[in-house]
Amino acid sequence: MTTPQFRPLSFGVTRVQVQEGAPGVRYVQAEQQLESHPERLTDRLLHWAQVKPEQTFVARRVKQADGSSGDWRHISYAEAWASARAIAQGLINRGLSAERPVVILSENDLEHALLSLGCMVAGVPFVPTSPAYSLISTDYAKLRHVLTTVTPGLVFAADGARYGKAISAVVGDDVDVVLTQGTLTNRTSTTFAELCATPVNDAAVDAAMAASGPDTIVKFLFTSGSTKLPKAVINTQRMWCANQQQMVQSMPVLAQQPLVLLDWLPWNHTFGGNHNVGMVLYHGGTLYIDDGKPTPALMHETLRNLREIAPTVYFNVPTGFEAIAAAMKTDAQLRKTLLSRVQMFFYAGAALAQPIWDSLFETAEQEIGQRIVMTSGLGMTESGPFGLYVTGPELKAGDLGVPTPGMQVKLVDLQGKTEIRYRGPNITPGYWRAPQETAEAFDEEGYFKSGDAVKWIDETDIHLGLKFDGRIAEDFKLATGTFVSVGPLRAKIIAAGAPYIQDVVITGLNLKEVGAMVFPTQAERALSGLPADTSMHEVVDSAPVLAKFQQVVNELAKSATGSANRIARLCLLADAPTVDRGEITDKGSINQRAVLTHRADTVAKLHADELHYILKPQI
Repeated sequence: MTTPQFRPLSFGVTRVQVQEGAPGVRYVQAEQQLESHPERLTDRLLHWAQVKPEQTFVARRVKQADGSSGDWRHISYAEAWASARAIAQGLINRGLSAERPVVILSENDLEHALLSLGCMVAGVPFVPTSPAYSLISTDYAKLRHVLTTVTPGLVFAADGARYGKAISAVVGDDVDVVLTQGTLTNRTSTTFAELCATPVNDAAVDAAMAASGPDTIVKFLFTSGSTKLPKAVINTQRMWCANQQQMVQSMPVLAQQPLVLLDWLPWNHTFGGNHNVGMVLYHGGTLYIDDGKPTPALMHETLRNLREIAPTVYFNVPTGFEAIAAAMKTDAQLRKTLLSRVQMFFYAGAALAQPIWDSLFETAEQEIGQRIVMTSGLGMTESGPFGLYVTGPELKAGDLGVPTPGMQVKLVDLQGKTEIRYRGPNITPGYWRAPQETAEAFDEEGYFKSGDAVKWIDETDIHLGLKFDGRIAEDFKLATGTFVSVGPLRAKIIAAGAPYIQDVVITGLNLKEVGAMVFPTQAERALSGLPADTSMHEVVDSAPVLAKFQQVVNELAKSATGSANRIARLCLLADAPTVDRGEITDKGSINQRAVLTHRADTVAKLHADELHYILKPQI
């Protein structure tokens, strides 16, 4: 068998040090030390505005009157710097601060980007908020909680028509409102153009920027929230700058050529807003905002953009890579452009099924004679997010790798698993205005308790690093007292049912058997043989779909070793998980606890044999 050939990609951290602590505790860190980095990310913006002022910092397709998107509108580093200073002056004039920050109600767009830069120059925190809290929610509970927590002095919204109802419901009359377009009924607002036209007092803006430093709060990023309301994670300049330096030491490719990103990941989430936007700013790259998403309705826009823009590195969630892998089989232009100069793929948010992986490899080998390395790691909002990264091209689903330089990892044996905990310059100081939650989040040595479980990829070679072993809080016991390890079991089911399974929620807490509730993909429509406009309820009840999943359940039963990993009953859910109920996070991963909470009736009926179709092993 020939060894697979990969497009060359260097890995910066390949060795770790392990120290034994108290019984059941080990400490792990990279052998490589963290190198120096700026005190403020705005220093990088100024640098690139001086060094390559005409280069595009960010671009987005112009929205046409009919709702379609046209050509790209580009903003250079010089334009971004000038706009940021004018916006900063407008915020200074309003007396804004950490106590009265800027809340952003917007998808990823050019105005959102410029406003965030202006906040950074002024030293005023900004709060990018999930659009779903304003546009999908009906009670605005999470949006109200965000505003109550941070007490903003200014709220920015992309569009008065779309966001007006939410603003009327939750934004107090004492808060300034800035709109890119549209107006509000019964209250005044400022246009974004007016904010950008604020006359600049150079001395005042320079002083504000100089007054910010490593401990200055850049932004508040809210956790997704499951059964509890979201928490405001404090993000400082130290966190962001240190994490960007950690990233480039782990991923040297970021500095080896001009960086070009095409990205849809939401900026209210740490992966899109910190990891990717920060990466572009740090290295003087170019970010093309992708208005597509890995959904049936919007994936076509992502594919259109990938036919035109050739990224140097490409990030997505598994559902996005699944759609891209399928499209590349028949789309020659997509293959040519995407594979022309991409140095690596990176996935996050959930497990990537092996068939998708294999399909991407196969297409790349046919097109360019090499595979593109698929990479991954581990992090969270509280870690900046970048924490762990893989050490080589030969990785498997679930591999996480080793700690990034400058961050210490503590492995603690807990409830039959091993929790990973973090300490370092990229770790949040805590949650805003939540001292109790902050205190509970850290252990006695100051390590942040992630709740993620890990284990060694190979116990005989620690330098390969760690792999994911689920969320400790997701695991549960059956009535027999047997522990069910949810993460690996979910990954196993998704792999067995690819490409027909979007995600899975495991059931069986305090019951005799393990069950599974499956969220299907749109691929089931073709499998069903029914017309394209058939409801998903009819699709999941169709004979071909049920036959396929009966096969999946049977195959899973053959490999089961006991009650803890035997799927004794399975049902298909026609109604997709929703962001509004916290069932999916903003990066697209499933929130097990929230689904179980909101669909408790379905869980009960699944285990009481009261659903219309319940699939059980027939072996």
